[in-house]
Amino acid sequence: MEHEGQPLPTPRGPLSAAVADRLRAAGPPPGAEQIAAADPYGDDLQLALYLCYELHYRGFAGVDPEHEWDPELLRARAGLEERFLAALRADAPVHDGVDDALADLLVEPVDGTGVTHYLRDEGELWMLREYAAHRSLYHLKEADPHAWVLPRLWGRAKAAMAAVEFDEFGGGRADRVHARLFADLMADLGLDTTYGRYLEAASAEALATVNMMSLFGLHRALRGALVGHFAAVEVTSSPGSRRLAEAMRRTGAGPAAEHFYDEHVEADAVHEQVVRHDVIGGLLEEEPRLAPDVAFGIDATEFVEDRFARRLLADWRAGRSSLRSHVTSGASHTS
Repeated sequence: MEHEGQPLPTPRGPLSAAVADRLRAAGPPPGAEQIAAADPYGDDLQLALYLCYELHYRGFAGVDPEHEWDPELLRARAGLEERFLAALRADAPVHDGVDDALADLLVEPVDGTGVTHYLRDEGELWMLREYAAHRSLYHLKEADPHAWVLPRLWGRAKAAMAAVEFDEFGGGRADRVHARLFADLMADLGLDTTYGRYLEAASAEALATVNMMSLFGLHRALRGALVGHFAAVEVTSSPGSRRLAEAMRRTGAGPAAEHFYDEHVEADAVHEQVVRHDVIGGLLEEEPRLAPDVAFGIDATEFVEDRFARRLLADWRAGRSSLRSHVTSGASHTS
């Protein structure tokens, strides 16, 4: 994985164009009226928000790191976040409490019809490549958005969250860092493993899944939602990863592609218990008033993941690509 920032992507509308221009020091960020009129889940707003958030991760080639704390850009980002967050609160399903939200996640339907079921049963190798390209926006920085919450927790919740993050970051071994393992998966699939390489190709639905993590992680006021999101990911990861490992084996994707998901079957089965009992349990023991936020984080995660799944399945069942631009095989960069 290369560590130099990727070039800024092609804008997808006036909001992302204004943010990109600002990052080139060439103009003002988008205004409140523009933001208020935008589709909160659309390509333009989601890319604009992603550009803002990426300044807190690895940035972009040719963009001054000082833009991370540009007051005008932060003001515009707050408007983008407000638009996105308001939509999530309005549109995500609402459970009565944390236990109810978790209970629904723990039920595995016998005749599941989601993306991982589809890929396991009838997905083709090109679909697995597209899925990996979309997911690379998160998995090449796996667990980084969740690390923001650590300073906002304490006691049992903090200790348990740190333990899970330690596993995600390889338990002290660089070759076992999950982002490294995903880069190896991508190499097996003939994809470029450069960080951020597929931002240009990723759909708005894929961007929203990553933006939501950054939104929750970067705001102390949303620490409960971040914990709920993390719980949703860990609870659903093990069975989903098992299906994806089977898909990789069936299509002959390669040993590293299989290993990434095999690793998550085992690791996330343990993480699920830790997150449910110690991270959520510890947080609500200290701050019981955050229970609605935890439930919201679970529900919002399911909502954005369902939107992403519907987009993928609609495209694949119609025989068309789910990506905005064609992904070709090429030399991988795994340094």
